[in-house]
Amino acid sequence: MNTHDILIVGGGAAGLSAALVLSRARRDVVVVDAGVPRNAPAAHLQGFLSRDGMAPSDLLEAGRAEATGYGAVIVGGTVTELVHCGQSGFQALLEDGQRLRARKVLVTTGLHDELPDVPGLAERWAKDVLHCPYCHGWEVRDQQLGVLWNGPDSVRYAQVVRQWTHDLVLFAPTGTLTAADRTQLVARAIGIVEGPLERVVVQDDRVTAVELADGRIIPRQAVFVPPRFVPNAALLAGVGCDLDEEGWVVTGASGTTSVPGLWVAGNVTNARAQVITAAGEGSAAAIAINADLVGDDVRTAVTYFNQGFPA
Repeated sequence: MNTHDILIVGGGAAGLSAALVLSRARRDVVVVDAGVPRNAPAAHLQGFLSRDGMAPSDLLEAGRAEATGYGAVIVGGTVTELVHCGQSGFQALLEDGQRLRARKVLVTTGLHDELPDVPGLAERWAKDVLHCPYCHGWEVRDQQLGVLWNGPDSVRYAQVVRQWTHDLVLFAPTGTLTAADRTQLVARAIGIVEGPLERVVVQDDRVTAVELADGRIIPRQAVFVPPRFVPNAALLAGVGCDLDEEGWVVTGASGTTSVPGLWVAGNVTNARAQVITAAGEGSAAAIAINADLVGDDVRTAVTYFNQGFPA
């Protein structure tokens, strides 16, 4: 079994950006990608300089072509187990039984969104049920928008969404808003509708309203939801990375973890990272990984040199 210089787990923006940088550094790079990107339901990505409006699938296709053009290898599949083998690096087990060895590992497995249990939300996710106003706000500007409560941060979140429309309603459970919350919302003309939700109303393949349990129907053209972000961190936990109390990996500079030789980048460590941010984090991690490999190469070369072996 050959040992690669770097195994990258996850072939999204962070993973492919790292693969591009490392393969251009003449490293032996293998990327294992499960093929289920978080932004797959979205028709376009926004806010990525020079790529604004591009389909996410087109960005990934271009990224794969660029990385493989410099020699990176992309393997379709899922890494189910990662083992740290000390000085000899890492071994990864894939779902199909294949095993890979690598000197260093970069994990870019992203996160998944946990939505409130409201009928209609999941089906319209990334269409007209949205989570990021910076990603989607322009596309629904000046429309009738709603924000669904998903914890105390929902008030601040609604104030951000207000930037894109003058017709905004915050849907909140009865009794959750403080007097200060109400003052802030009313001051910026954000409507308040309280009570348990029944469903998001969808007609002709688009959101048209939010229905409450008491039968009230509030017309809305799109709905924002601050989801709960959950990192896809099972591999990191399994290999012994330190995690915080919420399950996020503890990181240092450029995505280092508590396990030597293991880095992370993108949404698996940074819930707020947009596509362009994740790509940048992947690039920064790649440079740090190559520097670490160079350090190993120097130490190995010195050892061989002192033993009388040729360079």
